[in-house]
Amino acid sequence: MAGHIQDRWFKTETDENGKARRVRTDRHGIGMRYRARYVGPDGSEKSKSFPDKQKRLAEQWLTATAADMARGQYVDPRAARITFQQFAEKWVATHTTEVNSREAAERRLRLHAYPYIGARPLSSFQPGHIRTWLGALETNVPAASHRRIIFGTVSAAFTAAMDDGLITKHPCKARSVQVPKPSRSRVAPWTAEQVFGVRAELPEHLRATVDVASGCGLRQGEVFGLAEDQLDYKGGWLSVMHQLKRIRGKYVFALPKGGKVRGVPLPTAVAEALQAHCETFPPAKVTLPWRTPDGPLVTKSLLFIGTAGSHIRVSNFNDFTWKPALAVAGIIPVPEEGERYTAAPEHGMHALRHFYASVLLDAGENIRALSQYLGHADPGFTLRTYTHLMPSSEGRTRKAVDTLYEAAREPYGSERPRTD
Repeated sequence: MAGHIQDRWFKTETDENGKARRVRTDRHGIGMRYRARYVGPDGSEKSKSFPDKQKRLAEQWLTATAADMARGQYVDPRAARITFQQFAEKWVATHTTEVNSREAAERRLRLHAYPYIGARPLSSFQPGHIRTWLGALETNVPAASHRRIIFGTVSAAFTAAMDDGLITKHPCKARSVQVPKPSRSRVAPWTAEQVFGVRAELPEHLRATVDVASGCGLRQGEVFGLAEDQLDYKGGWLSVMHQLKRIRGKYVFALPKGGKVRGVPLPTAVAEALQAHCETFPPAKVTLPWRTPDGPLVTKSLLFIGTAGSHIRVSNFNDFTWKPALAVAGIIPVPEEGERYTAAPEHGMHALRHFYASVLLDAGENIRALSQYLGHADPGFTLRTYTHLMPSSEGRTRKAVDTLYEAAREPYGSERPRTD
């Protein structure tokens, strides 16, 4: 790296005798005296100014900059002055192709990061700034699981800044920064009585939603987007090809969560319930954009239709159909007159997926198959979520030994030939 120190208080002139001599400039005694200059990797000149009597510091800075460039750890000083918010706003607009995921990340940053760390330049971040921010986050966001997601978004932005060469150290990955721990709450699956109790309290044209959710493990959006051509009654399979999704207040058809198209065994009981449903409430054609609100229009013959003759509106279903059924079934309290139903996130329609998982595990299904049927990206996530529902090893041991003795009891009984 070619670099030099410019003394802006003096300049060299040649007198009439051809001798060089130093003379004061018009800036003598004003402002910073020394200007350290070098050419960066991009070919442009960079500089930093130092006050009087700090020429040695200027030289040391040039030497350190040259060493950083040689090690590949150089950061452009101008780029490093970009604030976290300036960088994150550009990053979040391009970091994922999923519109919902992008909007969720933007909202987390806007509500929980920018007000605290948004104005700080990227190059100035230290682990202490992240620890202070996490302390404020704990006050404003009680749920540890939510704080963990917010922290993950901020950390991902810093990772992108490192990849772009704007910072050399990741402030979120210091040992002193403790990542919010995930919630330790265990899934408590519904009983069969609760499942069928809620089913009985739903309007007749929506009762089969419980059958397909609890009997095939579909998510709510996959249930409400279930189309006639996804059902293979003869082969006994249900193809999960798309879901009903809400984006910026508008409904679209989109791929299932994570883009994971999958096949799920269609039990005979669920198939019969769906066939009976379709005979009484014939499927209706619904046309919606594909994937984004401005996407191409596609038409699906949906099994479950809302009161307006179109697709089901999820928020209306949750507030005015699902929760009243929960209350009558005794799962949540009946509200006082004029009051709203209490929040019950653990008793949303997702509870039917947990019921499905508990039934399969109790029947001896393996985690990898269950993960595939549920559409999880990682079987490890399925295991962590439902491991406490798996039959215990001691239970399997007792059953195995009891079965062995039960099979052996007859030959060794009273009719066994004597040997004496």
